[in-house]
Amino acid sequence: MTTALPYVDEHTTIVVADPDALWRGLSAALDGAAGRGGRYARLVGCADVVAAGPRPLAEGSALPGFRVSSATPGRELALTGSHRYSVYALTFRIEEAGPGRLLLRAETRAAFPGLSGRLYRGLVIGTGAHRLGMKRLMATVRTRAEEQPAP
Repeated sequence: MTTALPYVDEHTTIVVADPDALWRGLSAALDGAAGRGGRYARLVGCADVVAAGPRPLAEGSALPGFRVSSATPGRELALTGSHRYSVYALTFRIEEAGPGRLLLRAETRAAFPGLSGRLYRGLVIGTGAHRLGMKRLMATVRTRAEEQPAP
């Protein structure tokens, strides 16, 4: 499903941490963002409106607006979701970037069917709101991962 959706954008950040710390930081940051997203998820008609399932995030876990469709700890986390105006996927990939450094890559794909979908895309993507939200999320993930205690 995710690769069939049109590409929207990609965001990256370098994280000074090991893959396990980055995975825990990613899970914690997404859970933190989810705490603020429930009302919005209900407003736009998301299937998942509350956090549920195993933590740290694993296949089958849910966040407001998202379901974890696949999870390979320390490597990749794929989230999918839908609501009245869009079907979307957000995939996080963790790659080596040098000694003690990792590259976190977040790719967004989405379809916005119909007139209401096009209007919604304009509000979320066209205004830069998605870009700003992703920048904030990536910075939060980086901070949480780098604050994790060393193994």
